[in-house]
Amino acid sequence: MDQIRETVKTRMDGVIDQLNRNLSQVRTGRANAMILDRVKAEYYGTLTPVNQMAAIKTPDAHTLVIEPWDKSALGAIEQAIMKADLGVSPNNDGTVIRLPFPALTEERRKELAKQCKQFAEEARIAIRNARRDANSEVEKLVKEDNLPEDDKRRAEDEIQKVTDSYIGKVDDILKAKEDEVMSI
Repeated sequence: MDQIRETVKTRMDGVIDQLNRNLSQVRTGRANAMILDRVKAEYYGTLTPVNQMAAIKTPDAHTLVIEPWDKSALGAIEQAIMKADLGVSPNNDGTVIRLPFPALTEERRKELAKQCKQFAEEARIAIRNARRDANSEVEKLVKEDNLPEDDKRRAEDEIQKVTDSYIGKVDDILKAKEDEVMSI
């Protein structure tokens, strides 16, 4: 029973991590270096993450500055950012690339909030799937090892408590991100 509980917690922790990664890609009105985590540029024949090729700075709340360690990679980084369709246009001045993040319109904020809710719902579904799998493992143990029904109910109640706590974490993360997206 302890192994089932640990397995379910591990799966649910993975769901929370994935939710955080997905939400970090949602562009708010503020500059955030994490938006470049998935952007890869061609560098000496290899696709390399931009954050491994350059220093990324945020001089103010609405600008990212990308300063490549190798200036010859500047064009490749600029192309990769344009291909990534981040919703911002890179400005290349020959030494650094500036990414100005325009303020979001109310309509765009609502779209982003809806996207965040979708990510949260996917996380809730994954958590409920982990609960279902754990409950079926308990069911299997009851049949194979002839465990009493009381142990089964106790295990299912414990799994439900874990599930409820992780659903609460998803709701808290979503609320924080929605507040961030909707704030001007």
